Amino acid sequence: MAVSRRIGLLGGLIAATLALPASAKEAVDLILHHGQVITVDRAFTLKTAVAVKGERIVAVGGEELLEAYSAPKVIDLAGRTLMPGFIDTHLHPKPVSPNDIAVQDAKSIAEVQAMLRAKAKALGPGKWITGYGWQESNFAEKRNLSRADLDAAAPSNPVALLRAGSHSAAYNSAAFKIAKVDKSTPEPATGLIERGPGGEPSGIIRERMDVVSKFIPDPGWEAMKGPTITWLKQMLALGITSFHDASGTIDDEPVGKGGTASKDLDPLWGASNMTWKRARELYAAMGSELPRITMYIIHPGAARLAQFPYHTGYGDNRLRLGAIGENAVDGGFTGPTAWLLADYKGQPGFRGKGRFTDAELQELVDSAAKLGWQMGLHAIGDAAIVQAVKAYHNALTTIPDSAHAANDRRWFLDHFTIMPPEDTMATMAQDHVMISQQPNFLYNLDDRYSALLDDWRLAHNNAISTPVYKFGLFMAFASDNLPIGPLVGLYAATTRKGPAGVPRGPEEAVSRAEAIRMYTANGAYLSWEENEKGTLEPGKLADMIVLPFDPLTAPEETFLTGKVDMTFVGGKLVYQRGKKVALGR
Repeated sequence: MAVSRRIGLLGGLIAATLALPASAKEAVDLILHHGQVITVDRAFTLKTAVAVKGERIVAVGGEELLEAYSAPKVIDLAGRTLMPGFIDTHLHPKPVSPNDIAVQDAKSIAEVQAMLRAKAKALGPGKWITGYGWQESNFAEKRNLSRADLDAAAPSNPVALLRAGSHSAAYNSAAFKIAKVDKSTPEPATGLIERGPGGEPSGIIRERMDVVSKFIPDPGWEAMKGPTITWLKQMLALGITSFHDASGTIDDEPVGKGGTASKDLDPLWGASNMTWKRARELYAAMGSELPRITMYIIHPGAARLAQFPYHTGYGDNRLRLGAIGENAVDGGFTGPTAWLLADYKGQPGFRGKGRFTDAELQELVDSAAKLGWQMGLHAIGDAAIVQAVKAYHNALTTIPDSAHAANDRRWFLDHFTIMPPEDTMATMAQDHVMISQQPNFLYNLDDRYSALLDDWRLAHNNAISTPVYKFGLFMAFASDNLPIGPLVGLYAATTRKGPAGVPRGPEEAVSRAEAIRMYTANGAYLSWEENEKGTLEPGKLADMIVLPFDPLTAPEETFLTGKVDMTFVGGKLVYQRGKKVALGR
């Protein structure tokens, strides 16, 4: 009887607690409940509710949170999924310039030509026409744009159309005339001018697009500030609450437009580059409305870098400095000029191109290491990865870093597309070198890989399982710009399928849970922010997204068609599908 009486008293106490009036509950700002909450904590715990106060999560649990907390805003998830926002560790802002055409939307060369005619009429003769994102596999004609194609549509306007991936561009005769590019123009050391009969340039330049693009006038920050804000808000619609801007510079002007001189980035990027100065001004004014940024810095040369008063980690949780990155060790497959250890399929003797001698690369890496910078160099081909890892190893084992512990410098390689030899990955494991990879490349570049790679490299392109599970390498995910879309990345990482649905090396896939972790928690770790964001746990920033499907169980095709319903940054609703969001809670 005594035991029964004690149980009865306990039950009464619980009932009384659950029936507490609102005034007795802890006040918070926001409660989301009645859904699936993927916390991405160490155990990958699943809950149903989250309470938020200010910018941070105060509780994660079940429906009992409604009895313990009160909030002016309570969102019924109605079975939808709440998870951490995506942290994309390599993006290039691509706002739309006033001179741009929407070439990324064209389904044929004829459509591109129609866009050019319309833009030429609107701008008038002599004005540059630009654009980004064409891809020959999207064209009905299934071929690259040519100089003749562009001449036929806009003979009186110089035209520069950057291919998706930004490793090649198409130009017309008017653009070549301004840049004085003709059949006598020598081949650039780190790029390639494609040529037709008689050595005449065909219209495509790979990698060293600055040969022409340095002549394109910069629209200026006043013209590009609004489009930049629009682009940043588009990232919120994709569920990206934080990203690493891979185009940053420490100068007041963007690359190629009076700022950092670099052979590694095409000045066509200039209008879209948010410099450190521009980003600080923008985020001081409206940072709470935008995704958080960790800004890569393109190495400006040892002397200029030494004059800069800050290094990796400077800033706050809205905007901070990241790695020295996007100083490309090689090109890419959208050129193609990625540097391989073997010949390209069907191209005897051609293995792509490296950008640096061993001595040049070592000097770049060492100069950054001595100043306490994290490194995150672009290396796509296996030969480029081998060269970069050697330079990293030399610096990491000889140059101390007062800013970070010996085994906590968190240097990484960007892309890591073609899996290198095992001894290279063993060195990476020894030196704690990590990877920022774009699994969506496997999907978006499947036709390129199929045409250019031998069977082994095709099966192991953008490998995940071997480097992570066999060698213990740390990996975070990113999108780059082919196109941007974390959901496509999750699809590719877990299925290893391209658009045709053919798996490429299925043994390199990872589980959905691990893929989600690599696109959330692991991205936070890459910038020493694992205690701040990347998981839904008490004390962390309430950077969250709502999906109308369960990413752990939905049919795999859902990742290709699914949308984000809601995005929160610091507990603030900053995006809601189908609705204009009033800023504020």
